[in-house]
Amino acid sequence: MGVASTPSISYSITVRLELPAGGTAISQLTSVVEHCGGVVTALDVTASGHDKLRIDVTCAAIDTAHADRIVDELRAIEGVAVHKVSDRTFLMHLGGTIEMAAKHPIRNRDDLSMIYTPGVARVCEAIAANPADVRRLTVKRNAVAVVTDGSAVLGLGNIGPAAALPVMEGKAALFKRFAGIDAWPLCLDTQDTDEIVRTVQLIAPVFAGINLEDIGAPRCFEIEARLREILDIPVFHDDQHGTAIVVLAALTNALRVVGKPIESVRVVMSGAGAAGTAILRLLLAAGVKDVVVADIEGVIHKDRENLHESLHWLAEVTNRADVAGSLKDAVVGADVFIGVSAPNVLSGPDIEAMADGAIVFALANPVPEVDPGEARRYATVVATGRSDYPNQINNVLAFPGVFRGLLDASATRVDEALLLAAAEAVASAVTQDELNANYIIPSVFHADVHTSVAAAVRQAAEAGAAGAADG
Repeated sequence: MGVASTPSISYSITVRLELPAGGTAISQLTSVVEHCGGVVTALDVTASGHDKLRIDVTCAAIDTAHADRIVDELRAIEGVAVHKVSDRTFLMHLGGTIEMAAKHPIRNRDDLSMIYTPGVARVCEAIAANPADVRRLTVKRNAVAVVTDGSAVLGLGNIGPAAALPVMEGKAALFKRFAGIDAWPLCLDTQDTDEIVRTVQLIAPVFAGINLEDIGAPRCFEIEARLREILDIPVFHDDQHGTAIVVLAALTNALRVVGKPIESVRVVMSGAGAAGTAILRLLLAAGVKDVVVADIEGVIHKDRENLHESLHWLAEVTNRADVAGSLKDAVVGADVFIGVSAPNVLSGPDIEAMADGAIVFALANPVPEVDPGEARRYATVVATGRSDYPNQINNVLAFPGVFRGLLDASATRVDEALLLAAAEAVASAVTQDELNANYIIPSVFHADVHTSVAAAVRQAAEAGAAGAADG
């Protein structure tokens, strides 16, 4: 069975039914859903009478069309009337998933006079006299802007700023849940690089950090580089650096499972966009020596015709054996495959052709580069970006703790040492006793992972600042 046929809570519905109190209809509800391939997660009697029952059936489906089929089958049961169908994901997003809350109650005129006028004027004057006090006396000290132009959202592509807002709200909610950070979604109605840079520069005084999100390559590289040059707060592109941190952490532990040193393995990557480039940079910094990267046109090498200028650096630092051909050619004999590209670019036999003790990270979402079930027949360690398989590579493991550490250190920049420190902290959350082929990366709900990442990042940021001051 392929990954696309698995019911998911993302397509969870609640169906309100009315049916006779007697008879067999109630006993058929669960069996009908399961016969359709759904999974019943709750069945609640919400009202009862002498003749009728009202029952809410909650179930997980594969997709929207599958959910509609389940409802049709429930409606076909004799004596059953469908009153209402609720999509639980849409219900959760009604009115948005975040809100602003005041830290202090406004109960009387005294509270009003201190929080707002006239008392607030004294705080404004203090900041005007000493601008550094803005971190101490405003929300800035704990504020992050989640900035997108909607050009490369999740697996949805260029859907624009309004359609990207639910994702940015979710990101802000994760910042709060896992790191106590106040994050605001800023979806910009432009995909012009100069306008994005200038807009972020103008709103930067409110924030202590900028999280760039879902901005398409190669523009994202220039936007990040320019913002880092002109701003005195850290700029972090999560699609690049968050992904790279978690991939390196997972690879560190996967190599512990198979007993191979990072310096000796041959890595093949599929995808040379924002995530792929950042992963490559961090792997090289961590000690990987032999990497081959492929994109939609095949293996990247210095002599490939019409090589895009954004790939010149990549061609210089990878593929030391000058491998040519396709991705399928490149993975033969490889120790590690890392995919951040497109669905179904490899098959089970391709994984079988890899080296003994192979490691496969198939991270395309929602459908990976190779079917995880097929990959697991031949590879020792398999990871995906999905939550319904072991070893989920999830950026949530990185970005909350990274920004918590940056804010706590009053950091002004993000460097490679900081990213390596964060990856080591994520990897170290899995102890030697816990480590196995199906547990190379901690859960996002791990009790210590976010605080450990924050502490490691803060230490690295403070060490970097001290080194810069000494220099």
